Amino acid sequence: MAFDETLAARIRSALSKQAGLTEKKMFGGIAFMINSNMCVGVSNDSLMARVGADKASQAFVDPNIGPFGPTGRPMKDWVLVSPAGIEQEADFKGWLQQAVEFTIALPPK
Repeated sequence: MAFDETLAARIRSALSKQAGLTEKKMFGGIAFMINSNMCVGVSNDSLMARVGADKASQAFVDPNIGPFGPTGRPMKDWVLVSPAGIEQEADFKGWLQQAVEFTIALPPK
């Protein structure tokens, strides 16, 4: 399954100075990890972001946000943001910032 390479490049550029950042192909897309913890990624043409269960459940009121679950079962800390939800640079960077903040608070693997 292909994923949006342009979105991956956009994430790569925005997170280029983030310490501990690595990339790994998974779920038919690409994941960006901080200290071996998944942070954000690309699934098809959407942004998957690890923001924590509380922020995720609050975000679902936005029609551009849905649950992320590659196996059909939603992952509790994750959201899937449609392309319309990250068209604006401020929205895109906001999702990245939330995901980075959540992920760097996790213990390194």
